[in-house]
Amino acid sequence: MSASALAAHPLLPESRLVRERDLAGLVLALLLTAGPHALRAPGWLVVLTLLLYAWRAVILVNRWELPRRGFILLIAAAALFGVWLEYRMIFGRAPGIVLLMFFSGLKLLETRTHRDAAIVAFLCCFLAITNFLYSQSIPVALLMIAALYVVTVTLVGCNAPGRPLRADLRTGGSLLIQAAPAALALFLLFPRVEGPAWGLPRDSRVAITGLSDTMTPGAVSELARSDALAFRADFSGPLPAPRQRYWRGPVLWDFDGRTWHAGAPLLRRAPEVPLGGQTYRYSVVLEPQQNRWLFALESAALLPPGARLTADRQLLAEQVIRSRQRYEMTSVADANLDADEHPGLLQRALELPQGSNPRALALASAWRRDAASANEILLRGVEHFRAGGFRYTLEPALLGRDSVDEFLFATREGFCEHFASAFAFLMRAAGVPSRVVTGYLGGDPNPVDGILTLRQSDAHAWVEVHLPDRGWVRVDPTAAAIPGRLDFGLARAVPQGAALPLLMRPQFEWLRSMRHRWDAIAYQWNLRVLGYNTRRQQELMSWLGMPSADWQVLVAALAAALGSLALALLAWSLRRTGRADAVERIWRQYCARLARLGVVRAPHEGPVDFTDRAARRWPLADERIRRIGSLYIDLRYGKGDGPEALSELSARVRGLKLA
Repeated sequence: MSASALAAHPLLPESRLVRERDLAGLVLALLLTAGPHALRAPGWLVVLTLLLYAWRAVILVNRWELPRRGFILLIAAAALFGVWLEYRMIFGRAPGIVLLMFFSGLKLLETRTHRDAAIVAFLCCFLAITNFLYSQSIPVALLMIAALYVVTVTLVGCNAPGRPLRADLRTGGSLLIQAAPAALALFLLFPRVEGPAWGLPRDSRVAITGLSDTMTPGAVSELARSDALAFRADFSGPLPAPRQRYWRGPVLWDFDGRTWHAGAPLLRRAPEVPLGGQTYRYSVVLEPQQNRWLFALESAALLPPGARLTADRQLLAEQVIRSRQRYEMTSVADANLDADEHPGLLQRALELPQGSNPRALALASAWRRDAASANEILLRGVEHFRAGGFRYTLEPALLGRDSVDEFLFATREGFCEHFASAFAFLMRAAGVPSRVVTGYLGGDPNPVDGILTLRQSDAHAWVEVHLPDRGWVRVDPTAAAIPGRLDFGLARAVPQGAALPLLMRPQFEWLRSMRHRWDAIAYQWNLRVLGYNTRRQQELMSWLGMPSADWQVLVAALAAALGSLALALLAWSLRRTGRADAVERIWRQYCARLARLGVVRAPHEGPVDFTDRAARRWPLADERIRRIGSLYIDLRYGKGDGPEALSELSARVRGLKLA
């Protein structure tokens, strides 16, 4: 074979060099897709990745040679070793994604041809998908749509290097708009897969903000500084009063002198039928928490599917909640429950560590000696907290081994966990069974949509004591000492100038109103889009007349929908192809007029040959005919000067005289 036969075609992707504009588009797309990952990646790896991007830009500007492949492999090996030192693994979610981010810089550094640019573009798309492993919020979705648009425009430019940027922008937008119906069909009809969609090893050091199954002095006060969302509740009727908004979570039974522990979950029990009280029906959208706790108002009357109620009335899911979950609840506030309790649990609720907090033991012993009943002991405890001059603060003093004694008799300041721990200890020491309950108190009603929003700053701890004639009774020692916490929330209960979350501070009311509007939008996004699960898909199929749709029916419906969309787009494209634009319509009118006069343009005849033949047929109109042909060629093949040339062409065709 000859050398010319072996040479690559200049339009092949392996030989066509990438343009500066396309390379800039790839860098922009990488920055958009890797930006959210950079917030989670080690700082040294982010800096190194940015240096690779900058290095490629310097090479492009100065027309330097690209680095050798061996040098690139050496950098990749060093990064692999650094990531292993950072995470002690390579194939987990976090290390795998940050390595992918770094490798995008390496691939960009060796990008020289159209084929390389296409690989970088596909890498951008994969990086965009991995962002949704961490967050499916509206801002992330919009950012990834913007990145996809940049990638599409860049690919269009790579395949049509002669077009202006404005034309590529229009084409990229048109392609995404055409793809939107197919994406919607895939979202609605693709069989939903329950559980995590990725089988990567779980990262061992991923922390989720939220409650714990232990409580140490200072733990809840640290959590109260977090503005992170815990869950949202949508009530079918009026909201419960602030004093009824106790959202039950982990129940802590065991105390070692400093820390309360929940222990193993107790046996399952059926929901009791509450007597009296007011019934509330509501739905909860719970954020991921890496635990099984489902939060509900006390007391639960009906349970959601897949949930169970323990003997201490904790509501637990069957599986760990690793993704946002929605469930329906029915609760009765201020209800009277059965007073019976298992003797073993009552004994457990009296246990105390030996030799701890002697002053608190002495105080409780005096109450027990002087009181005639458990009810009287309870009243004395509440009065002690009400009149004790305690101070509510987010910055309590550090407590030592005898934390209850130090809180009650030395510092006299603390957060809800200090109050609950001390009260429960005093009750046990006085012979009244008690346990600590953690959860959330209150919530922020959204004036836009009426949804009640609970944040980590609403975390709270209270106490339940067991009275012989009433059973377990909720007692909130924090509310006894600081009534404003119950009636007006955390912001008004703590001292002025406390380190509250930004949006809880009174001077940012205008910013809080903006967040209410955003929260209303985000709730609908979570409910309608992120909450579209198997159950809702089955409801949609039932509405479409297929109540027993399995995955085969879903696949068939999806294929039919995508096929119909493809046929519709094909018909639209053929119609556009057959429809002449303004320049072509004028030229066809011109050719038809000459055909009536005896000069018919052959199907294979171009505008130059046809103009020459027509000019020879009518020599007196030679100049006018050639001007029409020249205007058409300029307009059709990209050298015309726009509307002025089109207007001139139309006028000359209408006024053409051949004699």
